[in-house]
Amino acid sequence: MKNKQQLGIAQIKRRRGIVFIIKDRCKGCGFCIEFCPSKVLQRSDDFNAQGYHYPIVVEEPPEKVCIACGFCSIICPEFAIYSKPLEDGEEA
Repeated sequence: MKNKQQLGIAQIKRRRGIVFIIKDRCKGCGFCIEFCPSKVLQRSDDFNAQGYHYPIVVEEPPEKVCIACGFCSIICPEFAIYSKPLEDGEEA
């Protein structure tokens, strides 16, 4: 069986993204949290101006990172969240 280095997987860079949350637009449905393929979102303990718990980004451990798939923006009924791919060398 070939290892990661023989297959060239070690050289592949993972796509990184940054998540933007418009917390006062969020209605707390939790769709983004439930369906995020990278599982980088969780419900905050804080409330927004409308009294809802909005999502926050949690990228721990290091394997859990946003991949900028955009699914959060597609599934959000309030258009309160979106992601943007990071360019090489750009920090979140």
